[in-house]
Amino acid sequence: MYSAILAIMLVLCVLLIIVVAMQPSKTNAASSLTGGAEQLFGKQKARGFEAFLVRVTVILGALFMILATALVFLQA
Repeated sequence: MYSAILAIMLVLCVLLIIVVAMQPSKTNAASSLTGGAEQLFGKQKARGFEAFLVRVTVILGALFMILATALVFLQA
């Protein structure tokens, strides 16, 4: 059981790294000049592929935490 969860955890880690690397950068070169005020007032909701990546990241992160906790309990 421990080995199976560990194998799933390794695959999950690789998928999580890929999904996080695929997300577009949200930094703006002009934000250093404006002090970040554009981000405060220009906050927009993610749409399309970006929203999909956010959901996948949240799901994979939650699965990561659940599997990590299960591994700790199985090891003890």
